[in-house]
Amino acid sequence: MQKLLRLCLLLALAAAPAFARNLGEVVVTAENKTIPVRVSASTPELNDLALRAFNVHGRYRLTGTGYAYDIKFSEVTGTQVRVDITKGLAGAPFSSDVATGRNAQDALLRAADIAVTKTNGLGLKGFFTAKLAFIGGGGGKREIYTSDLFFRHVTQVTHDNALALFPRWSPDGSKLLYTSFFKSGFPDIFQIDVNTYQRTTFVSFKGTNGGARYSPSGGQVAMVLSGEGNPEIYISNAQGRQVSRKTHSDAGKASPCWSPDGSRLVFTMEPGPQLYLMSAGGGGASRLITGFTYAAEPDWSRASPNKIVCTVRSGSYQIAVYDFSKGSAEIVSKAPFDGIEASWLADGRHVVYTARDRSTSRLCILDTETGKSTPISPSSFGPAMQGNVWTPQ
Repeated sequence: MQKLLRLCLLLALAAAPAFARNLGEVVVTAENKTIPVRVSASTPELNDLALRAFNVHGRYRLTGTGYAYDIKFSEVTGTQVRVDITKGLAGAPFSSDVATGRNAQDALLRAADIAVTKTNGLGLKGFFTAKLAFIGGGGGKREIYTSDLFFRHVTQVTHDNALALFPRWSPDGSKLLYTSFFKSGFPDIFQIDVNTYQRTTFVSFKGTNGGARYSPSGGQVAMVLSGEGNPEIYISNAQGRQVSRKTHSDAGKASPCWSPDGSRLVFTMEPGPQLYLMSAGGGGASRLITGFTYAAEPDWSRASPNKIVCTVRSGSYQIAVYDFSKGSAEIVSKAPFDGIEASWLADGRHVVYTARDRSTSRLCILDTETGKSTPISPSSFGPAMQGNVWTPQ
């Protein structure tokens, strides 16, 4: 198996060394870093969704007494929800806003994002309206799905009966790039419209084709191709044409990811593997000193441009954050199970990642500040992995 394929499949297919009874959940006590809030809504359905949303957010602690804010959601119409916030036990009026969505649940999540923006005290954006693209299924038959953040509406996008890997959103949320073995038995890159489900072959050169990722503007795509011998980083236009090689070495490479301004790429390169940084125009690559002998699967935060989340190995696989201001990476998951494949949410603090044990995998939300981890994919769904986040503007 070629270096690129081995590197891409290593974490996706390997068995984990540990078993967790409640896979993905890590409860932490960090009251000095959290804001106690009381949260309620006018209908049972909206109340359940509001509690789920604030429960996954590491900045908040749900309580019925001693709260700093009382956050109440009320359905106005079938597509509008009002959020009223009072401060302290005295109930001093703080703010009142109305959010509009596709339906009442979507409007509640938008209203909850407003509440987070107004009360978190750290300048964090809300992330509750995020959408996910991810892989579901096991063995060699894995399909692409999309979902809201809380798995209320899950849609199967592909029906290839083959191995699919690493779906990645376009910046406008209209398309996905992914790698699949369904057509030729070898990995090719495909583009699919999530509204029409129309699929086109994006890149299909000899050798392996994978790791495709849109630039922040959507005008370019970085990918890894091995048609000229070794797995190298290439960049094309948004239609998979004008393909240009950007690296030249014997080392295997994978997982290119753009900087928020589109000027640089971070990617994985052997030996190790380790993380490397280079100009999007090509040229020399410099290693990011993470402090770990294994570092892979980088994702560059748009909200916090000085941070890159990645997978490291320290006994088991764990989620770490490389901070440019510190020049090193720190493990932030610290869980009794494997944590891999992290994707930043819009606030630059939380990530969606894959929690994995010997028997299955689940998608979870991790607070990189406290280590709190909350499963979001239900165990009844079965294996879920490789989540990629897109947040509507």
